[in-house]
Order: sequence, then C-alpha cells, then structure tokens
Amino acid sequence: VDPGTDDPFRGLYVADAEVDALLDDTRRRPALHPDPGGASDPAHAADTADAVDAAGRLGHLARAFGLTGFDVEILLVALAPDLDPSFERLYAYLQDDVSRRRASTGLALELCGGPGALGSARLRLMSPAPLVTGGLVLVEETERPSLTRSLRVPDRVLAWLLGHDEPGPDVAALSATPSGAPVGDPSVLARALREGTLLTYLQEPAGGAGLSLAAAAVAQADSRVLAVDLTRLDPATPASGVAAQCALEARLTGAVLIAGPVETLAEQSPAAVRAFAELPAPVVLLGTRTWDPRWSTRVPLMLTAPAPTAGERSAIWRASLDGALAKGCDPAAATTQFRLAPEQVARAAAAAALHARSHRQPVTAEDLRHGARAQNAAGLERLARRVEPKVHWDDLVLTGPVATQLRELVGRVRQRERVYGDWRLGASSSKGQGIKALFAGESGTGKTVSAEGIAADLGLDLYVIDLSTVVDKYVGETEKNLDRIFAEADQVNGVLLFDEADALFGKRSEVKDAQDRFANVEVAYLLQRMESFDGLAVLTTNLRSNIDEAFLRRIDAIVEFPMPEQPDRRRLWELNLPASMPLGDDLDLDFLARSFKLSGGNIRNIAVGAAFLAADAGRPVEMTDLVRATEREYRKLGHMVVADEFGPYY
Repeated sequence: VDPGTDDPFRGLYVADAEVDALLDDTRRRPALHPDPGGASDPAHAADTADAVDAAGRLGHLARAFGLTGFDVEILLVALAPDLDPSFERLYAYLQDDVSRRRASTGLALELCGGPGALGSARLRLMSPAPLVTGGLVLVEETERPSLTRSLRVPDRVLAWLLGHDEPGPDVAALSATPSGAPVGDPSVLARALREGTLLTYLQEPAGGAGLSLAAAAVAQADSRVLAVDLTRLDPATPASGVAAQCALEARLTGAVLIAGPVETLAEQSPAAVRAFAELPAPVVLLGTRTWDPRWSTRVPLMLTAPAPTAGERSAIWRASLDGALAKGCDPAAATTQFRLAPEQVARAAAAAALHARSHRQPVTAEDLRHGARAQNAAGLERLARRVEPKVHWDDLVLTGPVATQLRELVGRVRQRERVYGDWRLGASSSKGQGIKALFAGESGTGKTVSAEGIAADLGLDLYVIDLSTVVDKYVGETEKNLDRIFAEADQVNGVLLFDEADALFGKRSEVKDAQDRFANVEVAYLLQRMESFDGLAVLTTNLRSNIDEAFLRRIDAIVEFPMPEQPDRRRLWELNLPASMPLGDDLDLDFLARSFKLSGGNIRNIAVGAAFLAADAGRPVEMTDLVRATEREYRKLGHMVVADEFGPYY
C-alpha cells in the first residue's frame, strides 16, 4: 500500500497497512514452530530443518555444522530476504528504518526466542559458535553496536540450499581434476578417512601420484572429492580466507578436501599451512617436503604416495589419447625421461593430440614430448634462461671418448627408472635419483652446446642458470636463491645447466674470517641440496681443479672436453661455414685448421665476424675476411699476432 501522494514522509517509512497486506499473504510465510525445550539439541535442529526443507538440505546443514534448532531459526531469519523480497519491507518496518532491509542480530534474536533470548543466545552469533565460524552467517557492519549489526547468508550457502552443488567461483578457480587412474594402494588412506581422521599428509616425489591416490581413497571411503591446486593461489590472497571457503564447500557437500602442493603455502608462512591443516573438515595435504611440526598443532597421519610406474603411465597415455597414436609409437618409451604425475600425463596427452591435429597426422613420439614439455611450470624461467634446444649430435664435433660419455649420460637419464625403480638399485639410498654431470674444459670447447645436444636428444628444455641471480653479498641470501632454483626445478622436466659453475662451486677454503665461514656454508648447503635433486643437472667449468673435491664425489659423470685437434678444427670450420652462406673460391680451410689452434667457440666467432665483413662489402666470404676476423679474435684473446703464423694471407 503506497502512502498518499500528499504525505510529506512518503518513502521514509513502511505503513501499517502495507505490513498487514504482507502478513495476510500466508503463502509468503514459512511455518516455523520452535520448541524451546529442544533448542540446544542437534537432533531437534535436524528435525526442524527437515520440516522446512523437504529435500533435507537444511537437515544436512544442521548435522554437518553441529547447529542447534535455535541456530537453524537464526539462519532462516537471515536467509528470508534472499528468498522473498517482501521480507525486506517487513524487516524495515520492524527496525523502523527503511534502509535496514536485512535482519539485525537483535531482531533475529527477538524473532527466534523473544526478548528473554538476548542473554546467552547472543553467543550463538559470536565466535566460536558454528553459524559464524562455519561461515553460514556473516555479521556485517561491525562498526555498529552488536545488536544492530546486519546478518547475511553468503551467496554460496544460498546457492547450495537452492540445489546448486558446483563450487563457488573462488574455489572453482583453484579446482583440480584427479586423473582417475589406478596408481598405488589407496586402502590405508580410505580406512583412515572412514575412521574419522581429519588431517593426512601425503608426501610424494616430483611427478608423484598423490592426487590420484587420495581421490581413489576418498571414493573408497564413500565421500566426495574437493581437490584444489594451490599453485593457482594468488600470493597476495590471504591463505586463511581461501581455506575458510574450501572448508565451507567441503562441509556443505560432505567432501574431503585434497589440497597441494603444501610448499606453496609453506613459502608464505607456517600460518598459511596451518589455515588448511586445522580446518573443521577432513583434509588431505600433498607435498614433496617432509612434514614440519610447526605447520600445525594437529598431528597428521603421514603416508607416502608413489610415482606412477612406466606401465601405469603408458596406460594413462593410451587411455587419454584414445587410439590417436601413430602405429608403433610407445608413449612410455618416448617419454621415459619425463617425471609426470597422472594428471600431467592426461594434460600432456591433450596437448600432444592438439599438436598432432594441427599437423594433420597421428600422434607421434615428437608430439608426445611436445605435450610433456608443455607441462613445465613457468616459475623457473624467472630464475633461469629457458633454451629450446636446436643442436643435435650431428652438429657437434667431439672426440670419440667424449661422444661416448655423453651418450652414456643420456642412457642414464632414460634408464634411471628401470635401474632405480624396477631393479631397486637405489632402494637403500637416501640420495635423490637425479643425474649430476660435470663438463670440464677450456672456454669454447663445446661444454654448453653439448648440454644443449643432450637436452635435444632427450626432448627436454634446457634451463641455463644466471649466476647473477644466485650469488648475493648478504648472508643467507645465496642459499635462499639456490633453494628457489631447485624448488622450481623440481616442478619441471628439463636439463639444469650451471654455466661457468666454478664461480659458485669453488673450493671451500680454510676459515680465516667470517667471510670464509659464510662462503663455506653456501657451498655446504649447495652440496646438500644437490644430493636431493632428482633432475638432470649439468655443470660446466673451465678448470676442474677449481671444483671442491667433496662436490666431485657427488658427481655421476665427469666429462673432460679437450681442445680440438687439427681434424676436428677442419670439421668445425666446415660446420660454421654452411652451404647457405655465399663462399669465395679461395677458401683454404686446411690452412686455417693447421695454423690456428682455436676452440670451436672461437671458430664460430671468426665465421660470424667474417660473414659481417663480407655482407658489408656486398660479396661472398673470402679468405681475407676469415684471416682478418681471425686476427681480431687473436687480439681479443690476448694472443700475439705473428705475421709468419698467418702465412701469405696476412
């Protein structure tokens, strides 16, 4: 009923006649019959809720959150304006304020229990009462006195009560989908969940099957899975708020929360891990680190998740590709060097299928490796330079022993799962199962380019560590930088290259002052971190004697790169002067190879310099260009330029 148009206070109050009209419409009023005698009984709360909600969602809510009958009444009062807009006018009338369209705490308490309920009943809208701590009711406008603060039911709770089971947008943004592949034995975790275990920590290696194993266990325990990927969490977002939303979602749907990797939270603070570990719902946390007791006062059940075997990975590849493989292509053999979790295998298979489809062909081994590389996290690129290898064995000029050692190194990477896993050769060792190699030799002898060749053969990316991002003059910062590098490296499948590593891995010195002591601490930390690294790390040095002996003992392979002899130099000149380059008829490569004892890197610099000289002159590359560029390279190296050495071309 609209007040008269001549009413000067029109719109500033709700008229009695309008309220009478709203109350006469009995279809708008939910029938609530509170029983004060059972107000504190959760069983009574469930009965009350079921009477209102025929589908039983309110009943489930009362049981899951431990609500009393009085709590359910409060919840319905707060919920009413979101279900029927007429309650906005009624609440405005009762509070004598047209701007108050939601129930205040005082109004809700009076409606549910009368004036006498304003004493102890007020505690039901304060922490740690379940309505508030469970996130079912938000008490807003905290600057107001407590009895005039507004009550609101979160949109997610309203949506769930109305039958919407999909997670809210904030939780959905972190959602992870388990592969569903059978990996490992989930029975122990399933039994623990059925017995009411609230916190489980599932430690897994890089590429482990923690998510798949946990999801299988939850299914065996007849519960729903709520899996979240914490790597998608914005570092600026407080972990406590995200954890509360996940807990609300899990309790609404009766799900078990599976969250990981825990390292993402640990990098923020122990409190961030605690926010997830101490939720009032069953939680399974995943991570590669050892559990730190500082993370939670709640003691977790600690279990280990295995990495999928070659056979399990092959089955996941084939199931995901659904017959799209090229004839004779073995996905397990083509990707044995990649450490991929089941979920990563499924995504890699999708990427491989798209890549193959774009080339109108079945999925080949190269497509599989392309899809596997696409699963690399981008975090390491902030600390290292990613190189997509383009060098192959035919592009390298190596002596027989060096070439043999490099191919043996590739074989180590490809066969480590068989040797360490199937043959269990490393079962009794606490060291990581990665491969560490040291390439030693003078500058330009092919150490770095050989690392690129290894990466190309394995189908992996090469990550070159920029030492300027590692070494820090402040105490403790170098160790932190190293830890970040290795932590990110654990998340990618690639070759890690520490170029000119002797600058970082120099000999530990006798402690004569504080600077020596802290330098030794940095090296000791590096040696310890290398022990646990499971990837392929290649380190290059110009002088092997610069490397600490304790470090050398931890190296799996040491490859010495000698200066090239005359036949090798002849081959290097040919490779660096390709047929695509216009060449003069007067080139004497035999003379160049015989007269100048240069490394491959120097020869490449000379070829590039000569090419620019010829291009600027508008003619093919001639012998004079090569000789002039050689002279420039000699001077750059600090060598004496002797006319006799250059013969008739000087």
